[in-house]
Amino acid sequence: MPNATDRVPPYSWYALAVLTAVYVLNFLDRQLIYILFVPIKAEMHFSDLQLAMLGSGAFVIFYTVLGIPFGRLADKVSRKGLIGTGLAIWSLFSGLTGFADSFWTIFFCRLMVGVGEATLGPAALSLLSDYFPVRMRATVNSIYASAIALGGGLAFFLGGWIGQTWGWRPAFYLLGFPGLILAVLVFMLREQPRGTMDAGAAPAEAGDWKEIFRSKPLRFLFAGYALVGLASNNIGIWVTAFFVRVHKFDILTIGIAAGVVSLAIGIPAMIFAGWISDRASRKMSGGRMAFTALTAIVCVPLWLVMLFTNNLVALIASNIVLYALAILWVGPATADVVEMVKPNLRGLAIGIFFSFVNIAAYLIGSPLIGKISDAIGVATNPEQMRYSLLVGPAACALGALLLWMGSRTRREE
Repeated sequence: MPNATDRVPPYSWYALAVLTAVYVLNFLDRQLIYILFVPIKAEMHFSDLQLAMLGSGAFVIFYTVLGIPFGRLADKVSRKGLIGTGLAIWSLFSGLTGFADSFWTIFFCRLMVGVGEATLGPAALSLLSDYFPVRMRATVNSIYASAIALGGGLAFFLGGWIGQTWGWRPAFYLLGFPGLILAVLVFMLREQPRGTMDAGAAPAEAGDWKEIFRSKPLRFLFAGYALVGLASNNIGIWVTAFFVRVHKFDILTIGIAAGVVSLAIGIPAMIFAGWISDRASRKMSGGRMAFTALTAIVCVPLWLVMLFTNNLVALIASNIVLYALAILWVGPATADVVEMVKPNLRGLAIGIFFSFVNIAAYLIGSPLIGKISDAIGVATNPEQMRYSLLVGPAACALGALLLWMGSRTRREE
């Protein structure tokens, strides 16, 4: 007989659909600027380092600084209220980016997008852990995380089409402001008691935040996924510019191709990864980290093929497979995080997790690639970008090692 924590009521699936739609807008608004780098640079005459600061640095400053306190707040206040408020803020300022007339006005809008988006991850993943049973955790989190592929795909597809047809400013108006409507549905969601789905857990039990850093497997998890996230996120940030500069594609072609790949490949890959990592976790403790360590190490040769081939078939094939493997880690990673801490520490733990990932990806990785590109003369010799992007496979290799060590540590404990 299934117990209470095994039954999944229809409302849980509705809540998952709403929160996944919110995450779609989260990634759409986050990624939109990357497909528009080329026309923004042409109009504003920015350097690659300035583009990196707008695309990642400005966004991640408050996203990271506020991620941890918002995570702690998610453990104490209404999670749906926190998400709805954040969604309204980032949608407003994403739309307002289209009115910006200088580096600093775009920078400020991106800062505020980061402020709003910092509310989502900790609160949404904590809330989902109370809607679905433990046995489905990575699967549910991967369905939620499939919004990364859908949101990124829509950003590239719609952003490329609108940007090519009407310019980069209308892209922000048309894709940013609609999030204000979805915020209403978020405020109407039911708030679940914390720890509802954890058999034997005491929902009211307080946790000491220091417990998070005392866990050796969690330390490996944070460090390993920070590096894997650096590599995967910078595919979205820099690969459009790479294809435009090195292979002479236009942004409309890239946008359509990226949109199709995201929808047709990214979403199934992420959901499948959640399902298979749940099975791996039932066979052995640390199974999810072992699975994602394997996918990260396979990404290394795919990166190298994509960067150095001039064969169109090899270029497209390596990019498709690399994209599929590079984005599937989010569901398994967040499932491990929420399982390894008490219910009243989940928001904080997720906030810390995303802070590590985003510091590595946006505050370190993206500006580093931009700085290397400027230093080795990509502006005058676009072929040099093949070398600045070697940061990606290097991060994958080191991240895979740390995740494998984390999986062994968790099995030993």
